[in-house]
Amino acid sequence: MSRSRPKGELAIVLHTHMPYVEGFGRWPFGEEWLWEAIAGSYLPLLDLLDEGAPLTLSLTPVLCDQLEAPGVGERFEAFVDEVRRHTHAEDIAGLKAGGHDTLARELERSWAEYEAVLERFRARGGDLLGALGRHAQWTSGATHAVLPLLASDAGIRAQVQTGVDSHRARFDSTPGARPVTTQRCAGDASTPGGRWKGGFWLPECGHAPYLEPLLEEAGVKTSCVELTGRFGLGAHEHLRTFVGEAGVVLVPIDRATIAQVWSDSGYPAHGKYRDYHHHTVHHHNPWANDGTAYEHDLALALVREHAKKFVAATSQRLRAANESGDGRSGLPGGGLVVCAFDTELLGHWWYEGIAWLRAVVEECGRQGLPLVRLDEARALADPEPLRDGEWEPSSWGTGGNLSTWSGPGVADIAFDTRAAELRTLAAGREAGTAAVRELLALQASDWAFMVSRGLAGPYARERFEAHRDAHARALAGGPHAGQGALRNIAPHAGPSALLGP
Repeated sequence: MSRSRPKGELAIVLHTHMPYVEGFGRWPFGEEWLWEAIAGSYLPLLDLLDEGAPLTLSLTPVLCDQLEAPGVGERFEAFVDEVRRHTHAEDIAGLKAGGHDTLARELERSWAEYEAVLERFRARGGDLLGALGRHAQWTSGATHAVLPLLASDAGIRAQVQTGVDSHRARFDSTPGARPVTTQRCAGDASTPGGRWKGGFWLPECGHAPYLEPLLEEAGVKTSCVELTGRFGLGAHEHLRTFVGEAGVVLVPIDRATIAQVWSDSGYPAHGKYRDYHHHTVHHHNPWANDGTAYEHDLALALVREHAKKFVAATSQRLRAANESGDGRSGLPGGGLVVCAFDTELLGHWWYEGIAWLRAVVEECGRQGLPLVRLDEARALADPEPLRDGEWEPSSWGTGGNLSTWSGPGVADIAFDTRAAELRTLAAGREAGTAAVRELLALQASDWAFMVSRGLAGPYARERFEAHRDAHARALAGGPHAGQGALRNIAPHAGPSALLGP
C-alpha cells in the first residue's frame, strides 16, 4: 500500500529591519520611525511569538544596534507618554470642536492602544531586544548593504561576517560561543547545537552566484532569493529549494503568495482597513481607505475573512503544483511556500497586519496547512542541484534586478559607495575604526531605496552625503580619527572586519 504524499508547508518569514535613524533626526524623518515600529509592529508581534506561533524572524544587526543603544528605552517611553499623548489630545480636541465626534472617538480608541503598548514595554523591563532575541532565528548583513553591489570580496565578508558575529554574540546561548570579534576563525562560524542554524537574510534579497562561497565561509547555510524574473510569476519552481556548489541552500520566496498582501491591490488596500496616508494635523489616522470614519470592529472581521482566503489559496497553490502532471513525482516534501514580508509592513504600515497574521496562524490549524519555521522545513533536506553562475543577480526590488539601488536616479550613490570601499582597502591599517564604521553606514541599502522610491528622499540624500563626507574625514584622520556622530552603529566593527586579522 503506497503512502500518500506529504502536504506541503508554509513558512512566513518576517524580515525585521530599520535603517540607523536613532539619533539622526526626529519629526518628520528620523528616530520617530523606530518608535512607531516598536509601538505598532515589534511589541504586538512579540505577543504572538511568545504564544508559540511558528514564524521565522530575522533581525538585522543595525536594528539591534539601535535597540541596545544607551537611553533608547527611556526615549521610546517619553515619545509615547509625552509626544503621542499630547498629539492625540490635540487632535481629539480639534475634531470635537469641528463636530467630528466619530473621528474623535476613534482617536480615543487608538490612544488607548498606545497606552497598552507602553504598559507591555514596561512589563518586559524595557528589554525589547532581549525579548525579540528569544525568537530571532536569522541574521543579515551588518548594515543591510546590497551585497552584489559591493566592490570587493573583502567588503562582502565585512558585511556578512560582522552580521553573523554580532547575532551570535547577542543571541547564541551555546556554551563556548565566541563573542563579537572582527577576527575570523575557520570552521567556528556556526557551533553545532547553537541557536543560530545558518539562516541569513540577503539584504533586499540581493543575490548573485559568486556570493555563495563567501556566505558559506561565514557559516551561512540557508538564504532566501527572489527568482520571479527567472521562472515567472506563479511558477512551481518557486516552491522548490536549490543548492549550489558552495552548499548554501537557496529558498525562493513566492511572489504569487506575497502579492495577496504586498501589492497595489493586496488586502491592505481594502476600503474598510485604516488609511495610512490620510491623517490629522499630528499624523493620526481615524479614516478608512474608502474615506469614511474608520471602524475597528469591521476591520477585524475583514481580517478573519482575508486570513481564510490566504490560507485556502496557499493550500490550493501547493495542491496544484503537486498535481501539475509535469512528469515529476511531486515537489520534495510536498512543496514549500515562503511568504516573506518586512516586519514593519505588519502593524505599522498595514495597521491590521498583526491581527491578520494571528488569524493566519489560527487558520492554518483549522484548514490543516502545516505552518513551519523555515529552518525546519522538509524541503531544505532535498534541494535541487544548481551549477554556479547559472543565475543572474537578482533582488526583490523593481524588476527583480538591482536597479532600485543602482539605476540612473541613484547611480552616484552606488559609485560613491564603491569608491569609498576601495579607498578604505587601499588605506589598509591606516584606515582606522571610524572610517570602517562610516563605510558600513554608507553601504546601507536604505539611502538609495528611499531616493528611488521617493520616500523621504531629501533625508536619505542628507544621510548618505553626511556619511560619505564623514568617511573621507575619518580616512584623512587615520587610525586615531574620532567616531563623530555614529553613536551605536556597528560598535564592534574595526579595521580587521574589512582587512582581516
